[in-house]
Amino acid sequence: MQNRKKLALSLLALFLANIVLILVMKTVPDAKATTFRMGSRGDVVRQIQTKLKNWGYYFGAVDGVYGPKTTEAVKYFQRKNGLTADGICGTRTLQALGIYLPASSTGAAQKSNDTELLARLISAESRGEPYSGQVAVGAVVLNRMRHPSFPGTMSGVIYQPGAFSCINDGQFDKPVSDVSRQAARDAINGVDPSHGAVYYYNPKTATNQWIRSRPVITDIGNHRFCK
Repeated sequence: MQNRKKLALSLLALFLANIVLILVMKTVPDAKATTFRMGSRGDVVRQIQTKLKNWGYYFGAVDGVYGPKTTEAVKYFQRKNGLTADGICGTRTLQALGIYLPASSTGAAQKSNDTELLARLISAESRGEPYSGQVAVGAVVLNRMRHPSFPGTMSGVIYQPGAFSCINDGQFDKPVSDVSRQAARDAINGVDPSHGAVYYYNPKTATNQWIRSRPVITDIGNHRFCK
């Protein structure tokens, strides 16, 4: 009889422990949802820059744009505070900076950052193009994110060295139009006038012979979209 009681108590304790574990897992924020890196934009990035600037790690503008200077400042802070110096503000780095985000808001914040980043690229790369051409440029970025030959994140694709000339020629920093933002939203929602293209170029100005050798899918405005 006593052995049965012990067994019952053990099973009850195990059941309660599993319930507690499930509740804890549901309340812990997803680490990926609280990650800010090169290409991120918005109020949280401004908080990061402000903290780093006030503490002498960052000397750039507090503009809400997570660029190379912010990345280097984050690495500097991480090295000084015993964190992995990867230049990415994940949960541990944010906590070390004294920045705590509501778990429910982080997914929306990342989506907003990606949309704004894509809109900025669309505006810089296809300003003046037909609307379908602007959506197609955004779709190329999304197609690259799904392609094994390219980085799997929005910022990774856009900031990949040599991928887009607008990153280095100043066009990327110019004001973004509402049309480009709508084109970015359409591309993110699955609209793809490029029909799966992962490259595009202007056949009137392109000097790279390799890009001209790619199989053509379609032409929209001044851009040729290809595989």
